[in-house]
Amino acid sequence: MISVVIPTLNAEAGLTATLSALVPATVQGLVREVVISDGGSEDGTSEIADIAGAEFVVSEKGRGAQLAAGAEHARSDWLLFLHADTVLQSGWEQEAATFMERVDSGARPLAAAAFSFALDDFGAKPRMLETFVGLRCALFHIPYGDQGLLIPKRLYSSLGGYRPLPLMEDVDLVRRLGRRRLVMMRSKAVTSAVRYKRDGYFARMARNLACLLLYYMRVSPATLTRIYG
Repeated sequence: MISVVIPTLNAEAGLTATLSALVPATVQGLVREVVISDGGSEDGTSEIADIAGAEFVVSEKGRGAQLAAGAEHARSDWLLFLHADTVLQSGWEQEAATFMERVDSGARPLAAAAFSFALDDFGAKPRMLETFVGLRCALFHIPYGDQGLLIPKRLYSSLGGYRPLPLMEDVDLVRRLGRRRLVMMRSKAVTSAVRYKRDGYFARMARNLACLLLYYMRVSPATLTRIYG
């Protein structure tokens, strides 16, 4: 069974849809619990979590720290880390269950999985970005956190878990995981395009790429956070 861990900070706008996509898997018994790891929301995030029956954990602000805190409270053998503005495509639970069964039975080596990237926007620009992300994942096996991460808890613990980084905590963990232990699933994780619409697709894409390159150049997390915006 899965413990879903969702880091939040004033996430009421998208959280309901994110949680609703988990209902079929919860009814099937695949999802055991949802842990909301909150960094100090001042909106209705806690009320939404309470209505949904999710466990609400107050954590130090910062996505890396919040993900780590949520994982500490999780009780299942599998963890699914998911952003609060990401909605899993209908049918994801079947593909995830098959992957988990193969790992648990020893049919395939211990591994984690991420979903395919998609945006909730129409037009050529979001489709172009989806293609770019697909190529990045195919060539380099570097999914971002908005693609989710399904991982056995024992593998997560052996890697040392998420580090308390304000940015690039997802890339940091995936690098330690290694491409041989990461599977890209066909099911889509559909993420909010609000940031891209606000900043402009090309400007946001350039900023994200710059942050990734600077991360590999070991630029400080504080500097990366300022650039990311």
